[in-house]
Amino acid sequence: FMYILVSVWSGVMGFSLSMVIRLELGSGGQWLGDEYLYNLVVTSHGVMMLFFLVMPMFMGGFGNWMMPMMLGLDDMALPRLNNLSFLMVPVALVLFSVSMVIKGGSAGWTMYPPLMLSEYSSSVSVDMMILSLHVAGLSSLLGSINIVVTGVIGSKMGGSVDQIPLLVWALMITAVLVLLTIPVLAAALTMMLLDRNFSTSYFDPAGGGSPLLYQHLF
Repeated sequence: FMYILVSVWSGVMGFSLSMVIRLELGSGGQWLGDEYLYNLVVTSHGVMMLFFLVMPMFMGGFGNWMMPMMLGLDDMALPRLNNLSFLMVPVALVLFSVSMVIKGGSAGWTMYPPLMLSEYSSSVSVDMMILSLHVAGLSSLLGSINIVVTGVIGSKMGGSVDQIPLLVWALMITAVLVLLTIPVLAAALTMMLLDRNFSTSYFDPAGGGSPLLYQHLF
């Protein structure tokens, strides 16, 4: 339930940002009057909806609610890991919200270089946004581990594999995909942090890097 509560709050914030986008487009760019602020709203809307609404809502919220019930279990297999996974979501949300208030990133929710590099986005709020996504990604990883372990234990207790409900199969497959993809995204964001703060050139063409590398990793 707590996952769903935080996700609904994030959804309200993301929906409010989408209304700001509509108002700005409907007024011909006169409502906000600042292109940087508009790009910030677009970036924040995308990140909020994907990382703080969709993933916590369906994996954490409905996954933790429906999976034990369908497998005949009292709770998830790793309840303490589940608690840690949830606690990381509001921490990441607070970090991201603070980054919005300070100045925010305006490079789009995909965070493509070179717009995310320090030459174009020098504010520390961009680093805070990347850090918040690291925390949110770690939360998703821990939740996915819990879902896979719960599914394996529940399938062994419940009999044959063909009796497992389709929703449980969908959650387990999605969790495996998250386990495979989130570390790659985290590596790309870490490389971005190194480019911004430690003079590396993974994505900076001026130093021999390639912005396309980030797109492939993303």
